Amino acid sequence: MASLVEVLIDTLKKEESEYVTLLDLSKKKTPIVVAGDIDKLQTITDEEQTVVTRLTALDAKRAETMKDIAEVMNRDVTTLKLSHLVEMLEKRPSERDALATLRDQLKATVGELKMVNDQNRELIRQSLDIVDFNLNLIKAQRSAPETGNYNRSADIAGSALGGPSGGFDAKQ
Repeated sequence: MASLVEVLIDTLKKEESEYVTLLDLSKKKTPIVVAGDIDKLQTITDEEQTVVTRLTALDAKRAETMKDIAEVMNRDVTTLKLSHLVEMLEKRPSERDALATLRDQLKATVGELKMVNDQNRELIRQSLDIVDFNLNLIKAQRSAPETGNYNRSADIAGSALGGPSGGFDAKQ
């Protein structure tokens, strides 16, 4: 049992480290989203994917360790939470304190990560809304009928494209 708890503590430390890395990447992403630098955004997204892959492996290891602990303690793995495990380790204060500290750190880091990701999501949504607005504006300008722009010879005056067809007339 003691070695399982040590494995769990080690796994949680690694998860915390990866979540901090992910948080740092998300914070770096915010000014890049604002600037609209797609290349840098792609680079950071690729880095995030690498971290998420490592986190997925750590999460599987943590789940397996919790399953093993639940079997040793004769508990249901679906109801065994980290907070319950902290309570059960009252006779082992060093392991209990380490787990409690890691649980609190993970909770804080994931909470901050969620906040930064929500902010980035909103910035991206606003950027997409602006792009959509500009596309609709361009479409509206291209399809708007031209009225009252005729000169004395009944040609459309001021047309940059050279005529009512909207194409460039090389003969002029």
